[in-house]
Amino acid sequence: MSLLPTTRSGRGKSSGSGYFEKEGRFPDYMRRLVDFRQMDFEATLDQLQSLVSTDPKRAYISFYYRKQTKNQWARDDPAFLVVQAGLVAIGSLAYAIAFRNVNLWGYLWSIFYGLLVDWLLVGFLVASLLSSVANRYLRQSHSHTVTQSVEWMYAFDVHANAFFASYLVTYVLQYVLLPVVLGKGVLSCILADSLYAVAAIWYSYITYLGYTTLPFLGNTQMFLWYPSCVVLLVWTVCVVCTVCGMHVNASRIIMAFHYG
Repeated sequence: MSLLPTTRSGRGKSSGSGYFEKEGRFPDYMRRLVDFRQMDFEATLDQLQSLVSTDPKRAYISFYYRKQTKNQWARDDPAFLVVQAGLVAIGSLAYAIAFRNVNLWGYLWSIFYGLLVDWLLVGFLVASLLSSVANRYLRQSHSHTVTQSVEWMYAFDVHANAFFASYLVTYVLQYVLLPVVLGKGVLSCILADSLYAVAAIWYSYITYLGYTTLPFLGNTQMFLWYPSCVVLLVWTVCVVCTVCGMHVNASRIIMAFHYG
């Protein structure tokens, strides 16, 4: 008589299929979110430095080790998101001041929009789309291995990593160059369009590294090459239009949308 169990709980569910589906994880995450003493800000700063280094793939090493020790790819420490939310709030406030929102509501609205729309809503949509694409089309099954899928929270972590890279260009560098990129000349238009093109390609590259880290995915280069080709095509069209006299300035368009 075999002593091995013939059934197992959770049959039919793939490993890592949901971050918050595991019992107790969401409450633990929320408890850490309101207790700064439980957050590892030193590790967060190290990851931020890795993302802008010459070897940004180092930022994903901790994800791999977490999978080995805790059987999850996503972060279990909200410190990274807390720091990033603070950076977005500061950046949004800085732009509101630059564009002379002279009332309290204008400042609050800028911060609110930056956090809930530019960061959270866009992140939610991107994470949902890319995790769905990865799980449906890119998973590779191997014999004698447990079927895995991309955790939604891991997909959001990848977005957060990539967002930081684009933040440095579209929030920080653009802010320094505002007097130049908001000009109406040809060079101002080309520089502004180039900033957003670089930010988008950098975002795609960090995203690509995040999905390449998952050993059960294949053909992850699509997360780099497809968006990059589209961005370069749009950038080329904008430059041609600008040179031909139909000035297209991404900075002026986006700033007018937010603060016009």
